[in-house]
Amino acid sequence: MDALAGLLEGPRARGAFMIRACFEPPWSIRIEDRAPLTVMLMVRGESWIMPDSGEPVLLRAGDLAIARGPDPYTCADDPSTAPIAVILPNQECTYPDGRSMRGTMDLGVRTWGERLDGSMVMLIGTYPMQGEVSGRLLDALPPLVTLTSDVWQCPLTPLLSEEIVRDEPGQEVVLDRLLDLLVIASLRAWFSRPEAAAPAWYRALADPVVGRVLRLLQDDPAHPWTVASLAAKAGVSRAALARRFSELVGEPPMTYLTGWRLALAADRLRDTGDTLEAIARQVGYGSAFALSSAFKRVYGVSPQEHRTRAA
Repeated sequence: MDALAGLLEGPRARGAFMIRACFEPPWSIRIEDRAPLTVMLMVRGESWIMPDSGEPVLLRAGDLAIARGPDPYTCADDPSTAPIAVILPNQECTYPDGRSMRGTMDLGVRTWGERLDGSMVMLIGTYPMQGEVSGRLLDALPPLVTLTSDVWQCPLTPLLSEEIVRDEPGQEVVLDRLLDLLVIASLRAWFSRPEAAAPAWYRALADPVVGRVLRLLQDDPAHPWTVASLAAKAGVSRAALARRFSELVGEPPMTYLTGWRLALAADRLRDTGDTLEAIARQVGYGSAFALSSAFKRVYGVSPQEHRTRAA
């Protein structure tokens, strides 16, 4: 499992939230849902995205923005327009004074706003995941990522626009998969740009030697890897691999593997009811005791405490 797959494991399992927003100026929506990741794809018109800290960004038709939570932000036709609604956690919607707006702006299947023929139409997908594996990638993103249509063409816009309003059996799964594709494509496009400052391990995936080793570690963390066995797979000497891996990733192979194993364990503790012994075997530790000792050393709490807090 590579980093992008890890990022999407949670939403694929639990289901993401998707909606089509339709407005006519003046309009403004305050977002305080604390979602770890929200994707906004402009279909028609324009929208200002205004983080509480940072410069406002204007999105036009064809542009895409990714907001990394939990910091709040505002979407509006104009930076001076006062909010007419507030989006809270669990997709609860209220008036600015706190009164519930339940059902007030429903316009049909996964459609929300003031009017279907509004001059602004935006497709919004929200991922409600929290996890150590996804955090390794999300932490590398700025609070707001934007990709304009002049640097990146999104081939999924027509399909998403059509599918988001369908009300058929299995439609939630279809939308989850389409949103997964949208996020993967947009993050790849973002990290390929020079201003993206992609994490070292992400850039190292392009290296013919270190990239192969990273994929081996990510795909099979339970294997009893050693630097020697990894070097043999990569076709280089042990010393050459250790040196090149540390130069490109910023840490030795075994240190990276430990972090990856513990991140996987942390997510499994949160997302499954598997025993600690079973999780230890899944991520490459010989016993529950060995995993517990390593986990507490890195995270500062026992695996059971981590599971209880997550619950």
